[in-house]
Amino acid sequence: MSPSALHRARRLLCSLQDHIRDALLEARRRSSSDFSRIADVTEADTIYQIDKVTEDVILAWFDGHWPKTWPVELVMEGLEGKVTTFPRGTPVAKTRWKCILDPIDGTREIMYDKRSAWSLAALAPQRGARTNLTDLVVAAMTELPTSKQWRSDQISAVRGAGPRGVRAEWVDVRAGGRGPLTLRPSRAKDFKHGFSALVRFFPHGKGLLSQLEEDLWAEIHADVPPGSPLVFDDQYISTGGQLYEILAGHDRFLADLRPEAHARLGLSSNLACHPYDICTALIATELGAVVEAPLGGPVKAPLDTVSPVSWVAFANPALAKKMRPVLRRLIRERLRPAPAADAGEVGS
Repeated sequence: MSPSALHRARRLLCSLQDHIRDALLEARRRSSSDFSRIADVTEADTIYQIDKVTEDVILAWFDGHWPKTWPVELVMEGLEGKVTTFPRGTPVAKTRWKCILDPIDGTREIMYDKRSAWSLAALAPQRGARTNLTDLVVAAMTELPTSKQWRSDQISAVRGAGPRGVRAEWVDVRAGGRGPLTLRPSRAKDFKHGFSALVRFFPHGKGLLSQLEEDLWAEIHADVPPGSPLVFDDQYISTGGQLYEILAGHDRFLADLRPEAHARLGLSSNLACHPYDICTALIATELGAVVEAPLGGPVKAPLDTVSPVSWVAFANPALAKKMRPVLRRLIRERLRPAPAADAGEVGS
């Protein structure tokens, strides 16, 4: 794929997200309905009324704006079990791209007007069911602001271009202007007096993860006497929002280990990160941050709406080097799946 084609794809995703953001803001201005009302419960997640605002808008945009010479398969929450391609009716085997999309990442905060959500999208060359997060070559994320915000940030990138290939802008959602945005992950060499966290948004697995995190910091800062907190915690209920905090230099370390915690506790839960939530990690790595699997290697998952995904993000390689040995050992010790019950003990 040529650089010009990749940047064309990047601009298309940004245009789509502009459309999603503007449709959501207009719906909020015009509607008196309760965006927090449950509209559906799927295998992937709970669908709230606010999620329903964007589905028809997205399909109409693809019908009207996606290049017919670039046939694409759309993977999106709410389309589970449906084959959706553009131009409509194109066999998946004939598509050139696979687009994974999260129209609103951070639904639970934006529907109460508490905090920005994010629209996330990424593209990979079509490889059928084998298409993986590691195949993504273009990504874009656009802020869905609260009602009191005038600004929406938009960041996009293409794989392999480095920081020069990252485009970052602010958009004035009231007056319509745009301007350049400077983003740079933290260059700190340690975690002291900065924001870092393990994801524990919901009650499922929170106790286990909290204890692991407490022990993690006790080891990382073993040379520091107990006293004032050295690490600050911010539970931004949006994977895209968390990655933005890394991009902006606000957070130094984040990890989502919910799938491991749920497995350890024998919990069956869809309250985990999915591939569409983490599809914009490409932007962070192009800016020099580190995003990887908890025990090392790339974050891998098929481009679907149901696979649970674990990930770890560091603002820079120095921080990754400092924490990896301790974190990986604690994961192996604390988050191994619980052993199956002995058959002879059943019913005893």
